Amino acid sequence: MATTAWIGRVTAAFLWRGWAVLVSLCLLAALWQVGHEVYGGLVLPSPMDTLRALGALVAEGVALPAALETARDALMGFGLAAVAGVLIGAAAGLSVTVGRLLEPLVRFFLGVPAIAWVVLALIWFAGSGLAAVFTVVVTTLPVVIIGAMQGARTLDGEVLDMARAFRAPLGVRIVDIYVPHILSYVFPALATAMGLSWKLAVMAEVLGGTAGIGEGLSLARVNIDTADAMAWILLALIMLLSLEGLVMDPLRRRLEPWRATRGQAARERRS
Repeated sequence: MATTAWIGRVTAAFLWRGWAVLVSLCLLAALWQVGHEVYGGLVLPSPMDTLRALGALVAEGVALPAALETARDALMGFGLAAVAGVLIGAAAGLSVTVGRLLEPLVRFFLGVPAIAWVVLALIWFAGSGLAAVFTVVVTTLPVVIIGAMQGARTLDGEVLDMARAFRAPLGVRIVDIYVPHILSYVFPALATAMGLSWKLAVMAEVLGGTAGIGEGLSLARVNIDTADAMAWILLALIMLLSLEGLVMDPLRRRLEPWRATRGQAARERRS
C-alpha cells in the first residue's frame, strides 16, 4: 500500500509538473511570436524559424559536436568546483579559524566580474582549451563554498552531542548526520552553479573562438543570422534543462523530504 501511494504521489507530481511546463512553454512561444510580429525576423526570428534553423544545424552534423564540447567544459568545471567547494566549505564551516581565513578570499572571488576571469583565462591558457574550464571553476567555486559553509555552521549541536553520547562511530556520524545536513544546504548552491557553468562556458567560447556552442553564436553574429543565434541559444537551454530534469531534480526530491523533516523537528523543539 505504501509503495502504491508513493507511486501515485510521484505520478501526480510528474503530471502536474508536465502540465505546468507545457503551459509555460505555450505562453513563452506566444509572447515570442508577438515579438517577432512587432520587431521582424532580423531582430527576433519566429519560434518556427528558430526550430528550422536548429533542425538544419542538427542535420548538418554541427550541433551535436558543439553541444558536447560545451557540455564537457561546463561539466568538468562544475564537477571540480563542486568537489573542491564542498570540501573547502565544510572545513571552513566546522573550523572557526579556517572560516575566518577563507571569508575574505571568497568575497574577493565573488566580487571579480565573470567577464574578467574569461579575459584572464584566455591570456593564461591561450591555445590549451582550458580557458572555459578555468572560468567555470573560479567563478562557481565561491558559490559552492558558501553553501557548504552555511550547512556546516548550522549543524544541530544536540544531535551531534547525542551521537557522541551513544558512541556512534565517526563514519556513521559523517554519513548519517554531516553529509545529509550539509548537502541539503549545498544543493541550492549546486543548482545555481550548474546554471552559471553553462553561461560561463559559452561566454568563454564566444570570446575565445574555441569549439562549442559559443563558436556557433560567434559565427551567427558575424553572419548577422539571428535565427542561427537563437537556435544555438535554444540548444544550450535544451541541454541545461535536460540535465536539470534528469539529474538535479531527482536529487532535489531526494533531499527535500529530509530537510523538511529536520526543519519540522527543529520547530517542534523551539515550540
